[in-house]
Amino acid sequence: MASFTFPDMPTPSSLLSAYASMSTSIMLFRTMFNQLFPRELRRYVVDAVRFYWKPKSSKLTLVFEEKDGLTINHMFDAAEAFICTKINPDSERLRITKNVKENYINIKFAESEEVVDSFEGIPVTWRYVRQNTQQNHGSSGDGDGKSSSSGGFYLEKKYIELKFDKKYKEIIISSYLPFIIRKSKELENQKKVVKLHDLQSYRSGPGAKDSVDLDHPSTFDTLAMDPKMKKAIIDDLDLFLRRRDFYKRVGKAWKRGYLLYGPPGTGKSSLIAAIANYLKFDIYDLQLMNVGSDSGLKKLMLRTSNRSILVIEDIDCSIQLPDRKGIPLPSRLPEPKPTRDPQFSLSGLLNFIDGLWSCCGDERIIIFTTNHKERLDPALLRPGRMDVHIHMSYLTIDGFKTLAANYLNIHDHHWRFREIKELIDCNKVTPAEVAEELMKSENVEVVLEGLVNFLKRKKMEEDVINDENDKADHEAKKIKIVP
Repeated sequence: MASFTFPDMPTPSSLLSAYASMSTSIMLFRTMFNQLFPRELRRYVVDAVRFYWKPKSSKLTLVFEEKDGLTINHMFDAAEAFICTKINPDSERLRITKNVKENYINIKFAESEEVVDSFEGIPVTWRYVRQNTQQNHGSSGDGDGKSSSSGGFYLEKKYIELKFDKKYKEIIISSYLPFIIRKSKELENQKKVVKLHDLQSYRSGPGAKDSVDLDHPSTFDTLAMDPKMKKAIIDDLDLFLRRRDFYKRVGKAWKRGYLLYGPPGTGKSSLIAAIANYLKFDIYDLQLMNVGSDSGLKKLMLRTSNRSILVIEDIDCSIQLPDRKGIPLPSRLPEPKPTRDPQFSLSGLLNFIDGLWSCCGDERIIIFTTNHKERLDPALLRPGRMDVHIHMSYLTIDGFKTLAANYLNIHDHHWRFREIKELIDCNKVTPAEVAEELMKSENVEVVLEGLVNFLKRKKMEEDVINDENDKADHEAKKIKIVP
């Protein structure tokens, strides 16, 4: 029969003896360490031992705190806005917020929620953290304090963690974080409510409002304009927005000037609203009749913000603009007498557009409108002041189709559209006139028939006027002038 032998098991007394011996050795080493090394050196040695003995992790964590001291950390806001677009449908907890002035509900992450993202194939993990730490009276902190029953207060600290592999540190910091900032700005612009500001040198009363929300629904999709012209304007705006570094490199103020000219009712104001809604830029309406001097003009300009549109409408008839010597410019048409003579000069206006004062802001657009381009001083029209001249002409068939889609929700008609096209081609009719006809009934057939009759009447009226002009010219040729 086989036999088995077992090693001797340690007895309780031997375990106690070994423990006592180890404790004695540790106490002796600690005493010698404290006696041989100064306090500062002991702290350095302990930290070094902890650093080299602790297990190494391949992960790196970036922390975005809500506040940097007493100031707001905009990187925290950018990261929070960005990760809210990455919310997982399976998330179990979300934060819901809404500002009194906002028309939308914000859905944000709750604490301890995580989201996994990927950038250029690099997996990253985001986590929102909210901590409460108890502070005693007299201690300082950077967060929002809340009193507690124990006599102190709780300090709430919010931050966002971004965790990723250490080897991707340079890519994350140099590429991913700037990408997050750009995306957060895009999200902010999408939510922005465009404002219409009234630039004036005086107030009508203590409670007078100088800005309102721009509720104008005009967009490039609804503009009754030639499609090629719309695309050209959009391309020019997009090019302007992405050329910040270019303007800085060539030494030019980051601004763009537009001149909208053409007959009344051709959609100049609608185009301005469409540009503002497209760019999400605030509009500043400047009435030159309210400007008392060159210095007053400069003060008004300083009230405008970056990423804005300055609009000076009907510059040819709002005032009789003086030239650079203070002499009123001659006009070909009779001018309404201004209520008061302006004290500013054309030089002041030109300096305001492209002089030293024009560089007091970035990403600005200046728009002039006029019904009579030929009445403006050439100094206003040159590139650098009015970079783009846009002729707002009479309605075309493409513009009519846009109006029909907007007002009647139709895109074609088997025979009416052909008739309307022929009448539009031989008529000078504005989009405003046609839009008014399209609003007269909810019945599509009734509206189209009424529009055809309107265009025919307008054609007859123009023919009568042309005949009268031809007769007048013919009679004038018969008159002989005797010296």
